[in-house]
Amino acid sequence: MGILAAALLLAPPAQAQGILAQVKARGHLVCGVSQGVAGFSMPDSQGQWRGLDVEFCRAMAAAIFDDPDKVRFIPLASPARFTAVQSGEVDVLARNTTWTLARDTAAMNFGAVNFYDGQGFLVRKDRNIAEVRQLDRATICLQQGTTTELNLADWFRAHGLTQSVVTFANSEQTLSGYESGRCDALSTDKSSLFGERLKTADPEAHVILDELISKEPFAPALRQGDDQWRDIVTWTHYAMLNAEEAGLTRENVEATRKAPASPNVRRILGLEGRYGQDLGLTNDWAFRIIRHVGNYGEVFSRNVGEGSALKVPRGLNALWTQGGLQYGPPIR
Repeated sequence: MGILAAALLLAPPAQAQGILAQVKARGHLVCGVSQGVAGFSMPDSQGQWRGLDVEFCRAMAAAIFDDPDKVRFIPLASPARFTAVQSGEVDVLARNTTWTLARDTAAMNFGAVNFYDGQGFLVRKDRNIAEVRQLDRATICLQQGTTTELNLADWFRAHGLTQSVVTFANSEQTLSGYESGRCDALSTDKSSLFGERLKTADPEAHVILDELISKEPFAPALRQGDDQWRDIVTWTHYAMLNAEEAGLTRENVEATRKAPASPNVRRILGLEGRYGQDLGLTNDWAFRIIRHVGNYGEVFSRNVGEGSALKVPRGLNALWTQGGLQYGPPIR
């Protein structure tokens, strides 16, 4: 018992061995993203990463460093993304990744769902296809290493239909195969189809079917075994939801902090309680996120919603007060 007690006294605090301590010592966050999905993570013409997932990582950097630029982005192919998380190559994976049971138990944890999606289909308008059932005996283009192939097989089998699949290594090759006529349809997450349609030679010649065949809750992934880091990943998203619900924006948050209107707003902005300290951050962590990045509605609009070229409907990603599923537990 004496030896054990001495060892405990000499051992460094658990937090010092955690991911947050490593990120702070390094001086920047390492975030795994896609190799290019419009609206979620894609470099612009200047080489700057843009998208909803990118802004989530910037929000984390803002919370930790008060600087959204202190993040390094690592583009990852679908088959390599989970190895990068498990090996520690990235601190967090924000890569339009579906949260499933198998993935959750494979040495990974997930934060809050930051985008609710489902698998859809892109087809040529002149084929006059209005519903998925009309794709019976069709050939469908898919990307390797995703949940789309299993979803497709399950749905077609459940409905007594058949299909054949052509798989490709990445989204660019998948779209090229579809456009060249190798497939009757392209299937992936519906949110991605809005961007893929814009990349075609004639976007007006293609339509996205209304129907969805799966549930695809996208959530950031991280290594198991670090509860503090999981809390930071999770509450980064919840802070942006609470900000939107409270009417806090990137434009008004500094003025509001000088004269907060309610106890709820005071807690969000770090003026009451020690909620930031409990996360291992400063008490103004959520204020930093809002000031540098904005609330969830702002991020959604400018990357995938009405303020973007994609025009993806808010739908399930609206706040719970507006009929959606996005619900942030209270900061209190």
